[in-house]
Amino acid sequence: MSKNKSDFIVGIDVGTSKVATIVAQKNDNESFDIIGVGAAANSSMRKGTVVDLEDTISSISASLEEAERMAGIPVERAIVSLGGDHIEGTNSTGVIAISGENGEVTQTDVDRVIEATKAISQPTNRELLHIIPRLYTVDGQGGIKDPIGLTGIRLEVDAHVIAGSTSAIKNLTKCVYQAGVDIEDLVYSGLASTYSMLSKKQKEIGVALVDIGAGTTDVVVVEEGDVLHSATIPLGSANVTNDVAIGLKTSIAVAEAVKIKYGNCLPDQVSEHDRIDLSKFDAKEDQEASQRYLAEIIEARMSEILLLVKEELKNINRDGMLPAGAVLVGGGAKLLGLVGLAKETLRLPSAIGTPAIELTGFVDKVSDPAYATSIGLIIYGLVHPHEGKGFLNPATSAVSGAPGKIKEWFKQFIP
Repeated sequence: MSKNKSDFIVGIDVGTSKVATIVAQKNDNESFDIIGVGAAANSSMRKGTVVDLEDTISSISASLEEAERMAGIPVERAIVSLGGDHIEGTNSTGVIAISGENGEVTQTDVDRVIEATKAISQPTNRELLHIIPRLYTVDGQGGIKDPIGLTGIRLEVDAHVIAGSTSAIKNLTKCVYQAGVDIEDLVYSGLASTYSMLSKKQKEIGVALVDIGAGTTDVVVVEEGDVLHSATIPLGSANVTNDVAIGLKTSIAVAEAVKIKYGNCLPDQVSEHDRIDLSKFDAKEDQEASQRYLAEIIEARMSEILLLVKEELKNINRDGMLPAGAVLVGGGAKLLGLVGLAKETLRLPSAIGTPAIELTGFVDKVSDPAYATSIGLIIYGLVHPHEGKGFLNPATSAVSGAPGKIKEWFKQFIP
């Protein structure tokens, strides 16, 4: 039986250091097979924001071509991640009078009350990405997950609203379009990672997802199944590399290679006598470095990032209070000793994230925590299907899932 375009979902994670593309084929049982994976280095973004259009387009194209070759199909449309320190999550409430006959709450009322949360004052240079409803209240009776069918006069919703910079969104969408791909949906990268790396039980009892990218670290706290808080910390693993380059007086390329091969977040686990011969990484280098000193440099920066994560948890009264602890993902989560440092700093159970669903296909290619967001984009596409109806306005896609006629909206971004 021949497959049509709607049988495939494509996720493109445009990160500060790499672009990762995953092509998946949908199965009948709400699962999928990974049939194509592509990755390309990206050095044209700063903290998740595009600073060089041409280079970003080239990185997206290179990642796409690799995934297309492996999958054997052309990619025409994709769900794309959006990250960066311009993204901000806030909590908002919406209130409406119930309009249904006999005061019964209908889907229309639910859509209207979610729409009412937009009243939160957003500066003109901000674009709403997601409105995630958490709990509803009907006539003062709170804690309701699904109000449809209940009777009352007044309906309220407590929602988490995620917004980003309009210019950052325009620049990213322009790059994706010029790489020849239509955007099906834009998804905050931290939110996408929660779809792939958190189990239903973790989301229910309370968990913090900590996605350590190259330029930024996303923190998303999920409790009772819903997003309670989201924040982006403007530090990531590239800051660690920069510190190593300064500390060892070497180039960024050597610092990155040394960090990957010998890096450790816990200096106490490293002998003072262990040395690193830098000439093995670059013939021009003629010095040796102490492994313990390297670990001290890494520990200082990773502790700073984790203390900022702790600060975010403190802001919402969840410091040391999440039973499912912290799940560490992203390329920066691969540093040796990070789990131990996280347990110590956050005072929470901590572990490196692994996909919370069973994956099939080219699983070995994406078993790395650096693919958390791109796998999450695929799952997001399964959970929020748009049935190939075309473009979706990032400002409304998370609200109703209704397709918007916004090809024109995106065209304004293209010169």
